[in-house]
Amino acid sequence: MPTIQSVRRTQSGRPGKRAINLSLSADVLDAARQLDINISQVCDTYLREVVCHEQERRWREEHADFITAYNATIEAENLPLDEWGSF
Repeated sequence: MPTIQSVRRTQSGRPGKRAINLSLSADVLDAARQLDINISQVCDTYLREVVCHEQERRWREEHADFITAYNATIEAENLPLDEWGSF
């Protein structure tokens, strides 16, 4: 059964968004504005990717012992039902 997550609304009424102060290089900011780039959207998208990659990296780091042990078991014993595989 899928889980339902609630979306936190801020004072502005937008779901899950908060205003923050952010320092950017002036030249890049000016160029982005001249090109009509949505700075908030670009920052949000890129930060989401960085967070996802960091969460994955930390998960792999935290579970490295298990992954190593599991791979050693598979190497020694093969995959379950492997003998019946036709590929």
